[in-house]
Amino acid sequence: MILNCIAIDDEPPALNLLCRFVEQTPFLKLAGSFSNAIEALRFMNDNPVDVLLLDIQMPDLSGVELARILSGRNAAQSPAIIFTTAFDQFALEGYKLEATDYLLKPFGYEEFIRAANKALKWAQLKNNGRSDVAISTPAPTQEEEFIYLKVEFQTVKVACSNITYIEGLKDYAKLHLVNPERSMLSLITLKALEEKLPAGKFMRIHKSFIVSLKKITAVTKNAVYIGDFMIPVTEQYKDEFAGFLEGWK
Repeated sequence: MILNCIAIDDEPPALNLLCRFVEQTPFLKLAGSFSNAIEALRFMNDNPVDVLLLDIQMPDLSGVELARILSGRNAAQSPAIIFTTAFDQFALEGYKLEATDYLLKPFGYEEFIRAANKALKWAQLKNNGRSDVAISTPAPTQEEEFIYLKVEFQTVKVACSNITYIEGLKDYAKLHLVNPERSMLSLITLKALEEKLPAGKFMRIHKSFIVSLKKITAVTKNAVYIGDFMIPVTEQYKDEFAGFLEGWK
């Protein structure tokens, strides 16, 4: 099953990233991309659209306002809506509008494909005559995420939001924390620790470094800064980093 998809975002780097993710997804076909919601609405009046990738904060007509317009249409003609935004305060509104998913920027392809698969499932149900079946998507919460690590002779609970970056030291990982401002050494490889971290929140940019995406304060094409500390991006991670860089604000 191939789904016609359009992307709407007034920021060119974010729009380009969405288009690239769509083109990487076998069951999505990019029918159009738009920098404002009014143009997209005109397009949808004349063309079938199955999935709408929709930024929220835009001039003239916001993503929420466009979603409200579409919600008044026949359910059989309404597209699955995936909101994309840098602001989590709109999550409740997205939930009320029965959005299929809500992606908080910056997000990676793993989060994108998870949302796209929800849209595919919704389309399959509708195609089978079960348009009354809604896909339940809980509103995003601010619930803290934790990982558990062995530190000396204890198992320690570490809040992911407290990690700024992680440094690999052979068989050990050194976690640099926000509060208290200190480091923690655990007997675990960087690769094993990378698998424990929540998807889309951290990125490996160097053989010896993983960074928290929310703790990045500045970027260049070849490096990130966390405060005054600079971490270079090595060649093998440049493609993934380039995708992040396009949507970074």
